[in-house]
Amino acid sequence: MSGTDLSHAAGAAPDSDPGRAAVASAYQRFEPRAYLRNNYAPPRGDLSGPDGVGPWKLRCLAQTFATGEVSGRTLIDIGSGPTIYQLLSACAHFEDITMTDFLEVNRQELGLWLRDEPGAFDWSVYSQHVCLIEGKGESCQEKECQLRARVKRILPIDVHQPQPLGAGSLAPLPADALVSAFCLEAVSPDLASFQRALDHITTLLRPGGHLLLIGALEESWYLAGEARLAVVPVREEEVREALVRSGYEVRDLRTYIMPSHLRTGVDDVKGIFYTWAQKKVGL
Repeated sequence: MSGTDLSHAAGAAPDSDPGRAAVASAYQRFEPRAYLRNNYAPPRGDLSGPDGVGPWKLRCLAQTFATGEVSGRTLIDIGSGPTIYQLLSACAHFEDITMTDFLEVNRQELGLWLRDEPGAFDWSVYSQHVCLIEGKGESCQEKECQLRARVKRILPIDVHQPQPLGAGSLAPLPADALVSAFCLEAVSPDLASFQRALDHITTLLRPGGHLLLIGALEESWYLAGEARLAVVPVREEEVREALVRSGYEVRDLRTYIMPSHLRTGVDDVKGIFYTWAQKKVGL
C-alpha cells in the first residue's frame, strides 16, 4: 500500500473563512475510537435485525453495485473517517481505491485495519453481513482480503479547497466513481459551504461517473469523545437540489428514519439519506 500515513470528517483547513476555521479547530479533538463505539458497536452496530441503520446502509450500497452500472478502474472514498464498511460492496467493482480523510488520526486508524494489525477495529460483522446480502458465497475473510488489496493509498483531503486532494495528487484522476459517507454535512458550517464542497469533490469525478453519497438528515451535532461537532442540518430535498446544481442526475434517493431505540444521545440525527447520482456528460 502506498501513500501517506486516516470522519465523519474530511474537513476544513484553517483559512480566511471563520466558519470553516472553527470546524477545523473542533475536529482536532475528534476521537476515532469513541466515534466508532457510538455508531458502529451495538446498538447502532447491531446488524441482526433488518430494520437497523447498519443493514439499511449496507443494503443500499449492495443493491446499487448489484446493478452493474457503477464500476470501473478507480474509486475515491471522500472523507473515509475511521470506517471501511462503505467500501465492502465497492471493492469487487474497482481495482484501484483511494481512501481519504482530513484528520491524521483517522488515516492512522484506517491504516491499522488495512495492514490487519492487532488492535484494529473489528469490521467482521459488517463484512459477514455484506457477504450474506450479496449472496455470492464469499466468506468475510475473502471480502476483507479483497478490500485490503484494492485500497492503494490513504491521502489527506480538504473538501473546502477547489483542489480537494491538492496539486499533484497521488490519486489517479478523474475517478470513475466517488463514495462519501457522513462527510460533507459534518464539515460544512452552512448549506452554501455544503454546496461548494460538493462542487469541489465533483471535479475529481469523470463525466458520466457515479457518486454514492450517504449522510445525516436534520442533524445539528454529534459526539466523538471529547469533541462535540457541529453539523449543517440538511433535508432530503436540499440534498437533491444540491446534487442537481453540481451537475448530477439523481438516479436514486432513499431516506431512513432513525428509530427511537437508536437515538442514543450521541447526536440529534433524525434520519439518514442515501443517494446514487451520475455526473452529467459535458460538465
